[in-house]
This record gives sequence, structure tokens and C-alpha cells, in this order.
Amino acid sequence: MRIRLDIAYDGTHFRGWAKQPGLRTVQGTIEAALARIVGPGADSDGGDPGASGPRLVVAGRTDAGVHATGQVAHVDLDERQWARVVTRNGRAADDPAASLASRIRGVLGQYPDVTVSRTSLAPEGFDARFSAVWRRYRYRLADARAGYDPLLRHDTTTVRAALDEGAMDAAAQTLIGLHDFAAYCKPREEGTTIRTLLDYRWTRDAAGVLVAQVKADAFCHSMVRALVGACAAVGEGRLEIADLARLRDDLTRTSAFKVLAARGLTLTEVGYPSDDLLAARAEQTRNRRDQDD
Repeated sequence: MRIRLDIAYDGTHFRGWAKQPGLRTVQGTIEAALARIVGPGADSDGGDPGASGPRLVVAGRTDAGVHATGQVAHVDLDERQWARVVTRNGRAADDPAASLASRIRGVLGQYPDVTVSRTSLAPEGFDARFSAVWRRYRYRLADARAGYDPLLRHDTTTVRAALDEGAMDAAAQTLIGLHDFAAYCKPREEGTTIRTLLDYRWTRDAAGVLVAQVKADAFCHSMVRALVGACAAVGEGRLEIADLARLRDDLTRTSAFKVLAARGLTLTEVGYPSDDLLAARAEQTRNRRDQDD
């Protein structure tokens, strides 16, 4: 039984999404909560319960310090695990898949820094990672005009300069499209740096904080934080608007701008096609990733 989980978290005290031995991660925290509810899989040998416990597949593996309001994952439960969801204390749940979210929240406690807002039966062919067609991030940046608000320090990066949001927005527009973003990614031996940037824009909110909306089919490691750092350099006057596309097309990492802090970054939404296209999209994405690797 495949279950979709809609997840939100404050990434401040997590070492990213991905489970790592000895480190506190979002994946590790939710999987531990799930394991207390559904138990080990049917193939468990009675040893380490974590060895055959639930395993999450996520839409976007966020880095340390990055937040999420719209993260999506899925988990596959075998018959024994699903039976523990369907029946609780000898009573059958009205909507077992939906009730799982509240049970996970109960395990996580009253004021956790991660929550599962919703659980549901995944449609046929759904894969949280490979069925996704786009991811959207928000980045919050307070400059000298907005000032520093200590209550926002966990989700807003602060710079001392006064930034020109018009120039930043114009620079962001020059990067939209299908390109090789090697200059804006931390290099990795495997995978490609070719991405389709679908939307990138800057505005100020009511408090004067600069807010970037960045949407792409997928993102490379540290790509969003590099993109916003480049636009901040334009806003400060250290780079020209045309420099961002030129640096991109050079295809090499540069010290012309800073990669800004993770604290300002939040994954806000993951987009999926209609249910009848989920399986085809997943297969298409897997094939492309195999070719890229």
C-alpha cells in the first residue's frame, strides 16, 4: 500500500532531509515515528527493527537548514504494516490512510519542528520523486530597507546593504529557460546540471523583505541559494544584470557572488501531473536520470 505524505518542517536544527547515521534529519525523524505506528515489515527477522522499517521516498532532498511547507514523500507499507494502520486498539479506522497523519503527529509531540500535515492513499503510478514535474522554492532576504527582525531570523537571511529589487528581478528573468546551470551548482560527479528554470522573480512583501519565487523541473545541489546570491550581487551593484547569463554560460563556478545562507530558503510546493499521467511521468524521469548518470 503506497501512502502519500504532505510534510512541513523548520530545518534549523536538522542536518538536511536525508537519513544519516548519528545525525538528526527530517527523514530519520519521520521514519522513526512511522516505525512506532506500523512496526517492522513482514520480512523482519526480529533483529534491528529499523532494518526493515518504513522508508520514505521524497520529492526534494533539502540541505541542512532548509525549510519546507510543501514537501511531499511516499512510503510503501506491506500487508502487516497496513493492518496496523487499518485497525487501532481493536477498532477499524474510518479512513485509515488519512488517520495516519494524526497518529504521526501524536508521536512527534505537541510542538515539533517537523509535522505531517496530511496522509492519503497514493494514486496508481504515483512516485513522490519521479512523478514530480516541478518544484517551487521561496527565498526571504532582508536588506537595509527591511531591517532585522529577530522573530524572523530562522527563515530570513539578512544583508546590510540596500538592494535594488528592480535590478534583481530583471536579472532573474535573464536566467529563465532550459540551460546548463553548472555555474550555479555545487559540482557532483554523477548527474547533470541541465535544468529548466520555469519561473524566477523578486518582489518585496508588506514588511519590505525581498522575496524570491523560484520554480524549476528540478534543482541541482545549492542551485537556488547560488541564484539568489547572484541576484543579490546585482541588487548591491557588484554585478550587472547581463553578468548573470554570461556567468551561467561560462559553465564554471565563480567567486563573483556568494551562495547565500540556507535559513532563507523554503520548499513551498511540488507539482504533479494528472493521475492518469503519473506513471508515464515517473518512467520518463527515471529513464532521463539513468541516461544523465
